[in-house]
Amino acid sequence: MSEIKLAAETRTEFGKGAARRIRRESKVPAVVYGHGTDPVHITLPGHELLLALRTPNVLLSLDINGKSELAIPKAVQRDAIRGHLEHVDLILVTRGEKVTVEVFVQTEGELAPGSFLVENVLNTLTVEAEATHIPESVTVSIAGLEAGASIHAKDIKLPKGTTLAIDEDAVVIQVLSAQAEEPAAEGEGDAAAEA
Repeated sequence: MSEIKLAAETRTEFGKGAARRIRRESKVPAVVYGHGTDPVHITLPGHELLLALRTPNVLLSLDINGKSELAIPKAVQRDAIRGHLEHVDLILVTRGEKVTVEVFVQTEGELAPGSFLVENVLNTLTVEAEATHIPESVTVSIAGLEAGASIHAKDIKLPKGTTLAIDEDAVVIQVLSAQAEEPAAEGEGDAAAEA
């Protein structure tokens, strides 16, 4: 995973009014914390941050007052209607440090012939990986699976250096049999219409 460099500015104003002023300037208020340090309140360029956050678990290289820091997003708050970024919490990380993150589970392949449905019991998988090598997603093959089949967390091949951080017996994907709707018995629909 590549690092995305962003220039950050420290901020001294807090509260709703200050946050609104920051957003009007097309910037996003953020807080960086971790490693036992005091939280640092910063502003980040809005458009560049929005583009960076399209990558799950993106690694950000922040230039804060001339000092370079690595961080990953912990919490992202968006405007419920417009989808604009409202605030971002970032956690400091170092090269070689292991972090626990959630990665998306993607499926590939075709189920066995028949009326089967795939149920994603877990859309994400909690894993532990080195901060500079966080996988964007994991891919699971469902090729040839039939109803009753399930894929557990331990069955998923993870990238090198990545380990599970959840119960290995947790069901991630299961295959169900599609159920056809039973036709209404004659007379039932007529009686309901007359009532």
